Amino acid sequence: MRVLAKDIKAAAQTGEKTVQAAGWVHRIRELGGVNFVILRDRSGSVQLVLNEKRALTLESVIKVEGEPALNEKAPGGAEIRVSKLECLSLAAADLPYQVNGDVSKIGLEAVLDNRTLSLRNPKIRAIFEVQAAIIEAFSAYLRSNGFTEIKSSKLVGSGTEGGTELFSVDYFDKKVYLAQSPQFYKEVMVASGLERVFEVAPAYRAEKHDTPRHLNEYVSMDVEMGFIESERDLIEIEKGLLAFIFDELNRKHAKEIAMWSDVPAPSAESVSNAPVIPYDEALKIANDEAVKNKKARIFDINPEAEALLCAWSEREKGSALVFVNEFPRRYRPFYTYPLDASRTMSFDALFRGLEITTGGRRQHVYQDFLDVLPKFGLKPEYFSNYITLLKYGCPPHGGFALGCERLTAKILGLSNVKEASLFPRDRKRVVP
Repeated sequence: MRVLAKDIKAAAQTGEKTVQAAGWVHRIRELGGVNFVILRDRSGSVQLVLNEKRALTLESVIKVEGEPALNEKAPGGAEIRVSKLECLSLAAADLPYQVNGDVSKIGLEAVLDNRTLSLRNPKIRAIFEVQAAIIEAFSAYLRSNGFTEIKSSKLVGSGTEGGTELFSVDYFDKKVYLAQSPQFYKEVMVASGLERVFEVAPAYRAEKHDTPRHLNEYVSMDVEMGFIESERDLIEIEKGLLAFIFDELNRKHAKEIAMWSDVPAPSAESVSNAPVIPYDEALKIANDEAVKNKKARIFDINPEAEALLCAWSEREKGSALVFVNEFPRRYRPFYTYPLDASRTMSFDALFRGLEITTGGRRQHVYQDFLDVLPKFGLKPEYFSNYITLLKYGCPPHGGFALGCERLTAKILGLSNVKEASLFPRDRKRVVP
């Protein structure tokens, strides 16, 4: 039976005479009459000791059998003294990407251009082990709090948010669009009686940006819940959610995080300390910080303000997480529930200098929804399904979305969100 690399030391300690292992040839080293091969599998790596030279190439897939032995100098503190080796797939010698190389010395474009191979690098692969754990913890926390997972269509007849360009798709004899958000479907399911729903799925934005914080296809982790009073109910859910995610990462994936960052994921205590600051107050704090740092005046919560607010919060509150709420109506979609004539029950979550969440309470009263449309230059006929949802009884509700790649990037200290996307899609890149 195959033994994983991480378990070879235990096999040696218990006195097993023979083990089988399989994986990829990560490194080859010849030393006199002895040959050393580092074998890589999903759990890590183990040193193989061969008494004869074999015609192996880097990234070849092999299966070995031999005696496990303790060796403090070997990866994981053990090695396999090989008695039998079978090459399952011989890799070509002209490897175009150095899988066992130092990622910090390889540019992002080279990493992405060779994505098929760069994902084999243990450090790069660790990004997606952390990301998988984020999604797993996100889903587990919500299920434990009465949420039901849904899967909605990504082909829609029109956009849910004004002002954002859409990707059009030929759909038989008509044009449809890739969904920007599952929001409408989440609201339908809240009103169906499920009350609390979530979804983890791709979202698409046809925005012509090229920045370290944007993708045109990203994984959106969406939450919607009914019977709320204000956006603060959503903020409390998100605080609990993030605290759970961070605790799970620190407990299960500290090693993978340490491969990228000297700073672990925040603690649950630091999440609980995260301040909730009204927009106007947040803008004042950001400008006060800008003055201290001899920066220009800030007129809205832009990326520079986000960085200043998070730095201020970490210094003053012991938390790199900040919630900014009560956004002015001019900055929020028409369906956002008003707090008063100028403010809305909406919020952003900022983490380590980057917005990772936007959310808020939605309009749920039929007539109020109709009354607000003309103020935004919109007509009821554009929203027939939405109007049906509200006309026949919809509870007070709201939701938010977490950008999975952004959260991953900020936990690991990555400089570009594309690093946290398996196969990033932007204006230039549609392969592999």
